[in-house]
Amino acid sequence: MNMTRAISIARSALLILLIVLVVFATVFGYKPLGIDGIFEEDTIRLGLDLAGGSIITYKAIPEEGESVNDSGMDSVVEVMRYRLDSMGYTEALVYRFGDAGDMLRIEIPSIDDPDEAAKVLGSTAKLEFRDYQGNVLVEGKHIKEAYPSIDNSTGDVMVTLMFTGEGEKVFETATATVSGYGSGNNTLAIYLDEELLSNPKCEGKITGDSAVITGDFTREYAQELANLINGGALEYDLVVDSQSSVGPTLGERSLETSLKAGALGILLVMLFMIIIYRIPGVIASINLVAYTAIVGLVLVFTKANLTLPGIAGIVLSIGMAVDANVVIFERMKEEIRGGKSVKAAIDAGFDKALAAVVDSNVTTLIAAVVLWVLGSGSIQGFAITLFIGVVVSLFTALVLTRAFLKLSANILKVSPKLYGVSAKKGGNN
Repeated sequence: MNMTRAISIARSALLILLIVLVVFATVFGYKPLGIDGIFEEDTIRLGLDLAGGSIITYKAIPEEGESVNDSGMDSVVEVMRYRLDSMGYTEALVYRFGDAGDMLRIEIPSIDDPDEAAKVLGSTAKLEFRDYQGNVLVEGKHIKEAYPSIDNSTGDVMVTLMFTGEGEKVFETATATVSGYGSGNNTLAIYLDEELLSNPKCEGKITGDSAVITGDFTREYAQELANLINGGALEYDLVVDSQSSVGPTLGERSLETSLKAGALGILLVMLFMIIIYRIPGVIASINLVAYTAIVGLVLVFTKANLTLPGIAGIVLSIGMAVDANVVIFERMKEEIRGGKSVKAAIDAGFDKALAAVVDSNVTTLIAAVVLWVLGSGSIQGFAITLFIGVVVSLFTALVLTRAFLKLSANILKVSPKLYGVSAKKGGNN
C-alpha cells in the first residue's frame, strides 16, 4: 500500500466518522454541548398542522371617523407577535388577510381550546395614560417601545418609554397638563385594560422622544411592566370573528406519513444513483445521509417551526442536492468519454458544472427568501426549511462529494466502468 492510498483511506475514514457522529448527535443528542435528540419532545416545534391547536380570527375596528391602514395593522401584528413571544408561544403564527386587510389570523399550536387561547391573548387590550380625573391623555398607539433601564447615578430600576413622532408631541402636552394640576394631583396613571399598572408623578413638562417611569421597581417588575406596555400598544380594537381548533391526531398521522414517504424517497434516490453512477452514486448516497443529519441538527439548533409544507421544503431540497450531483457526475462522464483520466475528469467535471449548480441553487434561495418575506403562515415554514435545505445541499454537493470522489480515485483501482462509463470509452489513469 503506497503512502497516498493510505492517507486517502485515513481521510475517508475520518470523514465517514464525522458523518456518523453528526447522525448520532442529531438522533440521540449530545448533552455536554446542549444538543437534544431530534426525536425528543419539544426539540423541534411542530406547527399547527402537525401538533394541533387553535385558530383565532380577529377583525380590526378603528375609532369612529378613522379607517384601517397598513401601518396600523402592521403595528397590531407586531404587538400580537410580541404578546405571543412573551407568553412562550414563539411557534405561533400571526398574519393579516382579507381584501380590506383588516383581518388578523393567529394560529397557536398545542392549545386545544380556542376560548382559552382568546382569553390568553386578550382581544381588546388597550394601554392608556390618564390624569387624576380619569381623562385619557396618551394611548398605547403613541408608544413605540418600552424597556427596563437603570439610573446610573442612583442605581434605581426604571422603565424607559420610546414614543412615536406623534406620541412625542402628545406626551409633551399631557405632562404639561398633569404637572399643572399641582401637588397630589400631578400623576399620570398607566392603565392596561382598566387595570392600574403604575401611577407615577409628573413634576413638569417632559420633552423629547423618550421618558422614564420611576418607582420602587425590581428588575423583574420593570421587565414585566415593559412587557405589558409593549403588549398593550394596539392601534385598533380587535373583535373575535371566529374560533376553531385542530386536533393533533390528523397532524400526527400526517407527520408519520410524511416521514415514511421522505425516507422511502431517499432510499429510492440512493438506489437509483448507485445503479446509474456506481462509485459516485455510493458517494452521493453517503452525502444524502450527511445532508439529512445536518438539516436535522440545524432544525434542532434554530428551533424552527416545522409544518407539513416545511417537510415538503426539506424533501424538495433533497431533490436539489441529488440534482447537483447528477449535473456534476454527467460532466465527469463526458470528460472521461473525451479521453481524460478519472482523476482529471473529477476536477474538470466540478469546474465545468460549478456555475450551473450554483446558479440553479441561488435562484431557488432567492425564491425561498421572497416566499419568507412576502408569505405568511405555512408558506414561511416551507420557505425556511427550503432555504436551510438548499444551503446544506450545496455544502454536501460541492464539498463532501468532491472530497470523497478525489479520495476514492486514490484508494480504488481506477476504472471508468466504476464511474458509470464503459471502459472502452474512458481515458487512462
